[in-house]
Amino acid sequence: MNRMGEDGGLVDDVPSPIGESVPRRDGVAKVTGRTQYTGDLSLPGMCHARLLRSPYPHARIRSIDTAAARRAPGVVAVVTAADLPDVKLFFGHAVRDHPLIAVDTARYAGEPVVGVVAETLLQADQALELIEVDYEALPFVTDVEAALAVGAPAVHPEAAERGVYSGQSEDILVAHPNLCTRTDHAWGNLDEAFEDAALVLEDTYEYPMAYAYAMEPYTTLATFDEGGLMVITAAQHPSIIQAELARCFGLPMSSVRVVIPAVGGAFGSKDYIKLEPLVAALALRAHRPVRLALSVEESILTGKSVSTRIRLRSAFNGDGTIRGREATILLNAGAYAENAPRVGGRATRRLAGPYRIPALNVEALSVYTHTSPNASYRGLGAPQAVFAGESQLDEAAERLRIDPIELRRRNLLARDERAWPDARGMDADLQADLRLLSEAIGWDDEHPSGRGLGIGIGSSDAGAEPTSSAIVRVLSDGSVLVQTGSTEFGQGAATVLAQIAAGELGAPLDRVRVFHSDTATSPYDRGTGASRTTAIMGLAIQRAAMDARTQMVGWARELYALDGPDPVEHRDGVTVRDDSYTWSRIIQDWFAAGAGEVIGRGYVRRDGPTSELPLFWETAMAGLEVSVDEETGEVTPHRMITVADIGLAVNPQMAEGQDRGAAMMGLGVAIREELVYEDGTLQNGNLFDYRVPRTTDLPEMTSILAERRDGVGPYGIKGAGEGSLNPIAPALANAVFRATGVRMRTAPLSPERVWRALRDRQ
Repeated sequence: MNRMGEDGGLVDDVPSPIGESVPRRDGVAKVTGRTQYTGDLSLPGMCHARLLRSPYPHARIRSIDTAAARRAPGVVAVVTAADLPDVKLFFGHAVRDHPLIAVDTARYAGEPVVGVVAETLLQADQALELIEVDYEALPFVTDVEAALAVGAPAVHPEAAERGVYSGQSEDILVAHPNLCTRTDHAWGNLDEAFEDAALVLEDTYEYPMAYAYAMEPYTTLATFDEGGLMVITAAQHPSIIQAELARCFGLPMSSVRVVIPAVGGAFGSKDYIKLEPLVAALALRAHRPVRLALSVEESILTGKSVSTRIRLRSAFNGDGTIRGREATILLNAGAYAENAPRVGGRATRRLAGPYRIPALNVEALSVYTHTSPNASYRGLGAPQAVFAGESQLDEAAERLRIDPIELRRRNLLARDERAWPDARGMDADLQADLRLLSEAIGWDDEHPSGRGLGIGIGSSDAGAEPTSSAIVRVLSDGSVLVQTGSTEFGQGAATVLAQIAAGELGAPLDRVRVFHSDTATSPYDRGTGASRTTAIMGLAIQRAAMDARTQMVGWARELYALDGPDPVEHRDGVTVRDDSYTWSRIIQDWFAAGAGEVIGRGYVRRDGPTSELPLFWETAMAGLEVSVDEETGEVTPHRMITVADIGLAVNPQMAEGQDRGAAMMGLGVAIREELVYEDGTLQNGNLFDYRVPRTTDLPEMTSILAERRDGVGPYGIKGAGEGSLNPIAPALANAVFRATGVRMRTAPLSPERVWRALRDRQ
């Protein structure tokens, strides 16, 4: 790993503003931040659930015969939509179009039609075989352009209610029943930009459906008792799930408890709400706690990334400066909206990249098809948009005979320059980052024959909404409890947030404990995603710790300095005259009982430094050196360089791990990963046919963290963890072009696809 200091040079270490008591170079997760639910989750009397799924991509459900299954040994409940008259069956944070179990119609192959609850998994599986469903197969559509054609089979004949987090600024006119939502982003005079352009390029770029392959499949446990509903689940947004469950089951939010233990990976595949309403409904009818644990194959059906087809047209001056861009983005939302509307909205803004573009007009259409629902795959619209934008920039460089790095240098935004009129100014030194990338990959050096270099740059308007709160409790012995709604799913949030609290209060790290993601005890947080946790939740925790310090200084004044002078703060207490008092001593003396605690509160909202959106820019650059076997089409990456502009790495080892992980995910989709539908059915949704990168696929990797402390988070932190995924696919495509002369506009660059392109070249 290489790290860059505030002066732009590479350094071995960057002094920590949070104090020597917090070892920033220790990447070991000393603080795990667990709830009381750990390990193999179970509750007394817990039953197990299995789902009967539709084999058809589109079918009317004529009848369901569950009589034999209900009599089967060990069966506690059999549930169809007809068994839930007291439940609001449709949910969705963007559009409330998703039934918790199929109602009259199944809209994708694999949609749950019947749920069986039994004492054991074996009994549930045996009962499924006794259920008879009479289906009427209906016409289906899996391609976005076919779905928008006149007379295409309607996935949803009637428009559904918009959800709270629709991602739309206003209602839209739906011109076609399969058009889920439309978003646009525009500024400047586009006609003028294209009128006198020296070069106009127009082409179509395609990015595939992919699965965010987390180690842990989706699992949810639900139970009703006299206190209401409790759900323990592997998810990313406890507060949003709580609100949606309260609506579905007609409960006050105070009667819905959502607990999220440490999750074994997510990457967007466990965002918002998915299994939770269905498992809660099964528990409601079973009158028992119910656990539903999906297989990997079933987990793939709960959330894939949206595939995109982007028609991009760009205008350039003769010197390579961009005059304007226009694009139409078609997103395959699948059978239900899920997060496609927000992905489309983000993609319209991320297609601009970190560049000075005088005129832009981008339209995103989220389109219903008879494929499984989508999820927020890491990057949220950026990988798709950056693939198109960065590929076309390289094409422009080729046509104009300008070095690709030089062309980008001429167009990059300067610090504080606004990408569009109401955006936050650019908070990164992009020119310095580009120099680092160029030097690290050896752009101007000699390279082995047959190899090609390619680069890509991505910029995301990250951070989501600044709606977070935190509680920091300093106990009478000076140890610290942090209560946060942020979810730990392997990214190290619990450790980093503990480091921030420890640094603010001068406490040893091993005396700080983080409790997270339990809506009964954790304050509200917008959710874990958009690379926001360290920067935005970290800011809430910093403010909570400062609030606790302020209270304790006031207590010290009341106890020890009524006649002056005022207490003087130091790292773990105060000094009054020549006497020092620790936070522990102050708490015990103020309560006069040898016990007590102080409770600090921290809030983040649109105000002050977080009043402008995006909250920060997540910018990253990537370079790849590849070779191509022209007999087989196999692309071999030899070196991969990333430059992530993150403000400050609180824990460098974890930051590097996030950066490398993002880059490897990007490489997986760039080379091999793609979910393939044929005849309306997913063909490779399993462990063997869906190919993710293995250790043998790893190229030589260099991760450069640019740290200039120029973010809105504590100590100048910006978000990290997604950025280095976004430019990998175009960097690979650009490298393949420089190695072979073949321009690939469809990802992944699989051996067959590259081989065919090489044959077409000849």
